[in-house]
Amino acid sequence: MHKNEFNSRLFQFLEAAPSPFHAVYEMRTRLQEAGYVELEESQSWSVKEGGRYFIVRNESSIIAWHMPASGSLVESGMRMVGAHTDSPCLKVKPIPETLRQGCVRLGVEVYGGALLNPWFDRDLSLAGRVSFLATDGKIRSERINFVKPIAVIPSLAIHLDREANKSRSINAQTDLPPIIAQLHGEGKLDLREVLKTQLEKQDVDGIDQILDYELCFYDVQSPSYVGLGDEFFASARLDNLLSCFIGLQALIDSDTEQGALLVCNDHEEVGSMSAAGAQGPMLKQLLERLLPEPQNRNRMIANSMMVSADNAHAVHPNFSDKHDGNHGPRMNQGAVIKVNANQRYASNSETTSLFRHLAEQEGVPLQTFVVRSDMGCGSTIGPITAAEIGVKTIDIGVPQLAMHSIRELAGSDDAVNLSGVLRRFYQEASV
Repeated sequence: MHKNEFNSRLFQFLEAAPSPFHAVYEMRTRLQEAGYVELEESQSWSVKEGGRYFIVRNESSIIAWHMPASGSLVESGMRMVGAHTDSPCLKVKPIPETLRQGCVRLGVEVYGGALLNPWFDRDLSLAGRVSFLATDGKIRSERINFVKPIAVIPSLAIHLDREANKSRSINAQTDLPPIIAQLHGEGKLDLREVLKTQLEKQDVDGIDQILDYELCFYDVQSPSYVGLGDEFFASARLDNLLSCFIGLQALIDSDTEQGALLVCNDHEEVGSMSAAGAQGPMLKQLLERLLPEPQNRNRMIANSMMVSADNAHAVHPNFSDKHDGNHGPRMNQGAVIKVNANQRYASNSETTSLFRHLAEQEGVPLQTFVVRSDMGCGSTIGPITAAEIGVKTIDIGVPQLAMHSIRELAGSDDAVNLSGVLRRFYQEASV
């Protein structure tokens, strides 16, 4: 696929996915269009050779897979790619409404390790999932997305904080509640009534009472190219919806006869320990259903490999000393193999060698990231998945700047090139 077409589809996906619930819905839609069949975890299954399937858990995590076209899954193994659907953000508290100086604010919790300064003075909207009691007496859930800007977190004027450019810190409790309305007199705003009205605008009928919600604020600015030659693109949630889309497109585009699987988990940014997270049982339970007999399942895992795809730190030209001198990945110079001696990344010499060989065959460059020896290192779902199911794993990712900001930056060549390598990985006969 040509770079411009790939990135155009990527931009559409990013804009349509302001929350993990929306991301999984978009992935589900694309999989169904490609002929994948959804299976319910609560039902019995009958999978066939060459069959294409997917499951969804919590509406925020998804696993799609392709059964081998012939022969045994035990012998074929699975070529697995993993990513995560969540991103750092501001989540609305259960009882969020406060009124101060005539302005209605919503209390928020910081989800994950968000950079907080970039959230100020942005046009914010609200999206997520709402659960309600329907008029037929059943409890239902629906995605919600206000789309238009409905909130803002205004900065304090420099005239009232002369030290703001030198030493300003942010108090997550008092400084971050977004303003969503202005009231006069004895007026009052009930968020649940606002949510009910918005769902009705989305043609959701039969709502009796809003019971609960999971909502996050997001920046409404659309993804866009940046640079005199469109060298880069900027968007919210590149970490890690970029990897979700790359893996999804690679799986759909791969004309493979091997066992192939994509898993995109929620809750990575807060440790992955949940029923739908990588440290939970979702992937393990799927493999147990596909191969109930333990010895066969263990043989299949021994013939498998996981590529954990999560964005990498590109070297920042203004802060290049934050990188090891020999390991500063640049945007548009290829995907990054991430290595850490303390197993914060799961890469080893065998898995990196195979991945390097695949990239050479695809004709695209690769880079390597190792954190400075005097700095701490982040982690991914790679070591978690490797430890949970015992599969050999490599950690890779597209290099980006402004990681965990409300708007991040990546190179316009890297995503499509990595998707080509992952497509080749899905088709690889032996791992």
